[in-house]
Amino acid sequence: MSARKYLEEGLAEMNMTLKEMCLLVEDMIDQAVTALTDNDTALAAHIHERDKKVDEYEIDIERMCMRLLLKEQPVAADFRAVSTSLKVITDIERIGDQASDIGDLIAQNAGVVTKGDTAKLKMMGILAKDMVKNSVDSFIHADNDLADRTAKKDDELDELFIDVKNGLIEFMKESPENADDALVLMMIAKYFERIGDHAVNVCEWTKYEETGEHVKFQ
Repeated sequence: MSARKYLEEGLAEMNMTLKEMCLLVEDMIDQAVTALTDNDTALAAHIHERDKKVDEYEIDIERMCMRLLLKEQPVAADFRAVSTSLKVITDIERIGDQASDIGDLIAQNAGVVTKGDTAKLKMMGILAKDMVKNSVDSFIHADNDLADRTAKKDDELDELFIDVKNGLIEFMKESPENADDALVLMMIAKYFERIGDHAVNVCEWTKYEETGEHVKFQ
């Protein structure tokens, strides 16, 4: 088998593993939304355990990348594909951390999700999950149009965050005794907002791999 064929197979294997990593992270976000919806502290606590597997995926992909760079002598475009993959898995790993943190907040604050209006908070989680999925799909398939559309969704997520924040501020004014619970919900909202930011980063790496220029989405 030619060196080029080995390289192409190595890149395909890396993308497959990246997709598996992303599917796990998506499921973690989905579990966080479910735990939020059902006030399921047991499910929330379980999310943290799955973060270890996300870390293992990150290490495996890093090893694949290093092997390709050191042994397969990639050309410039291949080198960019490998190096951007390293950037992408960093963002995906952090998304896993944030999903785990959301789970911990729900698990450690039983009943907190029954306080205040959490409908838009759940909408944030669903949107964040979709952004993660589409951002990784855009990277794996080199789909710049999907990257553009996904990045634009961040404006919607930011607007939801502002609505949630303003709603919780009003909730704290009306029910000062629930201020601590409102702050927990605010932290959950902020984690969802950060997940969206990392999804945008992945979209930026999609564009970089294609053009060689790292342009930030506004």
